[in-house]
This record gives sequence, structure tokens and C-alpha cells, in this order.
Amino acid sequence: MCELFAYSSENSSTVINNYLKEFYGRSNTNPHGWGFAVLNGNEAVIEKEPMQATKSNYLKERLSQPIAEKNVFAHIRYATIGNIEFRNCHPFSKKDNRGRRWTLIHNGTIFDYPPLHKYVKLQKGDTDSERILLYLIDKINQTETGDKTLNSKERFTIIDCLIGNMAKGNKLNLVLYDGEYTYIHTNYRDSLYYLQKQGEIFFATYPFTNEEWQPVPFTRLLIYKDGKLVYEGQNHNNEYLDSEENMKFIYQIFSEL
Repeated sequence: MCELFAYSSENSSTVINNYLKEFYGRSNTNPHGWGFAVLNGNEAVIEKEPMQATKSNYLKERLSQPIAEKNVFAHIRYATIGNIEFRNCHPFSKKDNRGRRWTLIHNGTIFDYPPLHKYVKLQKGDTDSERILLYLIDKINQTETGDKTLNSKERFTIIDCLIGNMAKGNKLNLVLYDGEYTYIHTNYRDSLYYLQKQGEIFFATYPFTNEEWQPVPFTRLLIYKDGKLVYEGQNHNNEYLDSEENMKFIYQIFSEL
């Protein structure tokens, strides 16, 4: 399955290259693409390729230079839904009608969620992950009509409800950034971990250093800013459990890539 990495810090003084190198080093089992994003307010510098991270000369050169930023996303892809091509590599990013830039990385599969269907014709690629981002932004836009602008708590409340509903019957591990806050969600047990340090926090699909990583609380949405927890949503109890039917679904789609 895909793997996620995210970093949130109160300052941009910590060089995180060693963490990124360890993370991308796991791409032997996730060979279908890599992505990297530096997030600063409504600016998102995104770099990605539809190839194995450890085989990318560009990424090797990129990681040879110090990377010290407040907000960073990274992703290595194991394709399930969507062909192996640039437009299907994570992260995905788009602005809402108020000019906030939303950026998403995802590890999971949407097996059945009809509200996403209409975005098949609107997306640039063909992944369910991109459809999730378009759906969430669309719902924010529908709420911010006229002079109404949502504050951070109101945005969180909307996303919390949408994620909780979408998680029912679907595997939904994602990291989302709205230009100010980082949203974290997992509903698959022991598939997302965090490492808390002074003024900074790391997230990853698997612990890849010999440090005190802890499982992210699952079946609830968490929101962070400057390396600190700001909001925690209600437990929606929609835990994803593997089933024979779902595994057959994934195998069938993957065999067609």
C-alpha cells in the first residue's frame, strides 16, 4: 500500500533530510511514484514523478540540499486505483473559492461512496484520492456563500463530519493541509504513527527510525498547527477492516493497471 509522511513544526530551523531519506528508502515496495510538498500558507511547492523514489536522480539531488521547512508532505505510491503516471502521483492540490490552497496525500481505497462519483469527470487524473480532495473543497465552497467565510473551527467541523461519513466501509488514511492547519485521519488500525518532539511532530505510515513513535488515535480527525494538536474530532467508530471482498476488488483493479 502507499505510505505517507508529514511534518509540522513551529519553526523552520530543523533539517529533516535524514527522515525523508529513510522514508523514501522504503519505496522498493511502493515503486509507482513519489511526491514531495513544501507548504507555506497558500503556497505549495510540489514535486513528483511516476517512478520509484530510490531510482530518481532528481530526488537524490533534491535531498542532497538541506530541507528545513515548517510544513512538509511526502508520499510513495503503490497504485491500486489509477494508472502509473504523473497526474496520479500525490500530493494533490487545489484552491477553494476563498483562495485557500488545500493539499492532500492519501493511503487507502474508497470502495463505495456515491458522493465522489461526479468528480470522475472533473479530476485531472483517475485516482479516488484526487476525488476526495475535490469533494472536500466543493463542500467548503458550498458553505462559504456570500460574505460568509469559515473560521478554522468551522472548517474543522465540516471536514470532521465529511471524513467520518466517508470512512464507513472505506479505508481512509489521509493527511490534508488547508493553508494553515494539518488534518490527520486514519481508520485502519496501526497504519499511521506519530513522533512528537519539542515544537515539532512527524507522521508516517510505519515507524522508520529507532525513536518513540506512537500510533495515531484512529477513527477520529485530528488537526495540528506548528507541531501542536489544536482540535480533535469525535470518534466516528468507522474502523476499516480487511475483507475478502475488498481484497478481490483491489486485486482486480491492480491487475488492469
